[in-house]
Amino acid sequence: MASGKADRLNEAKPLAGESQSASRTGMTTQITVRLPDDLVTLVDALVSSGQERSRASVVERALERELRRAVALRDAAILQGAAPVPGLDALAAWAQRHVDVA
Repeated sequence: MASGKADRLNEAKPLAGESQSASRTGMTTQITVRLPDDLVTLVDALVSSGQERSRASVVERALERELRRAVALRDAAILQGAAPVPGLDALAAWAQRHVDVA
């Protein structure tokens, strides 16, 4: 396994409700996805420039990012209906200004 992949696996954080051991088992499943040609061209440019290892690594990172965004949106919706917690208003205001989950 390449050092970069090993480092990224060690740094990977589990999603909400997932244990660290369940977040990365080392096992993979090959899937087939169809993407528009222009998107594949952009992915290939990342790989050929050396910014990414492979097409799979680009897709993996994008999926991980999207899953984190979905969890953040879910958590935000839950917290929106919750009673305020003293001392967290400033943190929530900062997050609104600095964190883009779109």
